[in-house]
Amino acid sequence: MLIRLGYDIEFSLSAQTPIVAILNVHPSRQLDLLEPDRLQIEPAVHIETFRDLFGNICSRFTAGPGNIRLFNSTLIADSGQPDPVNLAARELPVGDLPPETLRYLMASRYCEVDLLSDIAAKLFGHLPRGWSRVQAVCDFVQNHVTFGYNYASATKTAMDVYNERRGVCRDFQHLAITLCRSLNIPARYATGYLGDIGVPAAPYPMDFSAWFEVYLEDRWWTFDARHNTPRIGRVLMATGLDATDAAITTAFGSAPLLKFNVVTDEVTAANPLPVDDPLRASEYSLV
Repeated sequence: MLIRLGYDIEFSLSAQTPIVAILNVHPSRQLDLLEPDRLQIEPAVHIETFRDLFGNICSRFTAGPGNIRLFNSTLIADSGQPDPVNLAARELPVGDLPPETLRYLMASRYCEVDLLSDIAAKLFGHLPRGWSRVQAVCDFVQNHVTFGYNYASATKTAMDVYNERRGVCRDFQHLAITLCRSLNIPARYATGYLGDIGVPAAPYPMDFSAWFEVYLEDRWWTFDARHNTPRIGRVLMATGLDATDAAITTAFGSAPLLKFNVVTDEVTAANPLPVDDPLRASEYSLV
């Protein structure tokens, strides 16, 4: 399967503003890329590329004053298979976990493990350990939280989501991550592309998506408390402790959003995105 990925984002900057963007496909998927995956900026500015502490590809630049456009289009090969499932995957005792996973048991900006530990123990402490317990967490979060873009808040934490019972994609994942960490299951935040491939099209504009990963048996596995079902065509961009570490853009100053278009479409004979204008911006609504 081939998937066309792209974005077209525009900000208004009132002054020179440093920005860090995480808009590249994650290094774990770079060998699947069939076209360059390169951030383009108008007006042109110098871009410094680096890897952060989590291995994500980051771009740092200073722009403004005025409007600035970030855009890109690339093509990636995908297996076309749903997210892997291993019902037999075991939880490891904390003493047996690889050292690099231990940070994903700790509290973080949006994941208050200390506040939700007692709740997690009451809800899930009696359940069999392993894959099924993580799935029980996802089932609970999906049933407990109502999705809506009007519920978005940059300051909303996992405890807020638990109490308010509403949120956007990242809020579902923050609550699930926190509950898993409270059960001593390493869990990390993930973000990337997830199009409506193999499912009915969602009734709202395409966006980047959030999910989470847990460490079971001997590897990281994908879970998604928002959709709560294995999906096709998930393309990872970044991981971290929570959304702070995987923000698509972080501006060190005022940067009101003017335009936000995202494309993640399967390329087929019936849907051959044109090479000269792959974003087809006029066909995608603003977020």
